[in-house]
Amino acid sequence: MKKIYSVLKLLSLSGLIVFTVTACFSNKDNTGNDNTVNKNEDKIIRFGIYNVAVTLDPRYATDAISSRINRLIYQRLVNFDKNTLAIAAIATWKQITPKHFQFNLVGSPKFHHGKPLSMIDVKSTYDDILYNKNKVSPHRNTLQHIESIKLIDNKTLDFHLSREDSLFPTLLIHGILPDDLLKKSHPFNIKPIGSGEFEFLSWPNDSKIILKRLSDNQQFEFHSVKDPTVRILKLIKGEVDLIQNNLPSEQIRFLKLYEGLNYNQIEGSNYAYIGINHQDKILSNLKIRQAIAMAIDRDKIIQFVLGNAAIKANGFFPDFHWLSGETIKQLDYNPKKAMEIMQSLGFSLEKPLKLTFKTSSNPFSIRKAAVFQAQLAKVGIQLEIKSYDWGTFYGDIKSGKFQLYSLEWVGVKTPDIYRYVFHSESVPPKGANRGRLIDKIVDELIEKAEKSQQLSSKEALYSELQRVLTEKLAYISLWYQSNIVFYHNNISGYEIANDGSYDGLKTIQKQ
Repeated sequence: MKKIYSVLKLLSLSGLIVFTVTACFSNKDNTGNDNTVNKNEDKIIRFGIYNVAVTLDPRYATDAISSRINRLIYQRLVNFDKNTLAIAAIATWKQITPKHFQFNLVGSPKFHHGKPLSMIDVKSTYDDILYNKNKVSPHRNTLQHIESIKLIDNKTLDFHLSREDSLFPTLLIHGILPDDLLKKSHPFNIKPIGSGEFEFLSWPNDSKIILKRLSDNQQFEFHSVKDPTVRILKLIKGEVDLIQNNLPSEQIRFLKLYEGLNYNQIEGSNYAYIGINHQDKILSNLKIRQAIAMAIDRDKIIQFVLGNAAIKANGFFPDFHWLSGETIKQLDYNPKKAMEIMQSLGFSLEKPLKLTFKTSSNPFSIRKAAVFQAQLAKVGIQLEIKSYDWGTFYGDIKSGKFQLYSLEWVGVKTPDIYRYVFHSESVPPKGANRGRLIDKIVDELIEKAEKSQQLSSKEALYSELQRVLTEKLAYISLWYQSNIVFYHNNISGYEIANDGSYDGLKTIQKQ
């Protein structure tokens, strides 16, 4: 019998009308063949994700999808508990002196190609990140105060620093690569060899990656489906077993009511923002940045586009993080004041300022960009949206070929993010200062906070740094979006994390 699933919704937000697609389909394709997935025979767990992975080499991964999949394939020295405090992963540590840390390997980890993991591999991995002359790792600048790495034996490794850093262990979160394959320039980006709970099997095309969980040989397929409506239809039809995040609010409401699907939702910690090119002759003007910030109605977007599944952000760290502190609040919605600023600069509704906004071709990302466009138009800013495939878009952002864009920082847990994103020395490829912010005060605060040994002093300095960054509008803070996962009734054991990681796949089961 033909089944018809209709997801039709009309959303009006700030003058913007958005339609979702009505989809009608049956269990048979146009040849008359039954193409429904047989769930009794098919034990592969298929995860519908919203973007493609860029690289499966942890030395160079900076995008969310790559980082989340890499967490499954590779092990690291240090991990974090639910309170974002550093805990041992494959190594414990002790601080010998303020500039000397010793790490000791725990257990007997083994790489997927059979070689035991030792501190030789750890040293080789970090030596490569720090000193590879052929390709610069974006993580290098964060680790630049490592003065030397000394191998004591196969289970013991010493890090000597050029400055004191009581939080140094929190930086050692990169996947460990095997020394033998590093020496052979193995292509980890497309054929990763790690030692984690999941082994890489294949990457047959741009939109599918296949892993195997080693504890029970359960296979997983990651299917990249950019369009959220198509992703939902694949979930309903059984072509994927679960999907997570990057869904419009009305589609979330529809799925919550759909018979045969379950969901989990948790408050999120991933930081959404609008990035700004500070070297641009227009956007280098603080008044322009202030007008943009005050023209964006975050409350309306959270309510109507995100379905109230987010809270407004004022910086990297949400209130439940120990580093959130007392920070100055982001300029809030004030279109009247924004219009006054634009008029004082010679712009008006009839003579608007023209800016470009880059985004990926993901429909939900385009939709959010269209909302920004509609809201900015009301204060005399004409936004031209330019969307590209993920690789082109991300490449342009890293190269500084933009005026404005929007992205999300995922899994941010430690203050080293400030150096990585805002220090003058962290312009890509040395870091992620994609907006090319060059500011002496910001640099000095970062360096002073890093050198401080008292946690209370660090917290105060980072709070002051966040205040300065907010006042300067280094980024325009948007929100922390909640994480939500939808899955079929035959799926159990998936625990969603507030940073949106895929760690729940370690315990998921399919009946």
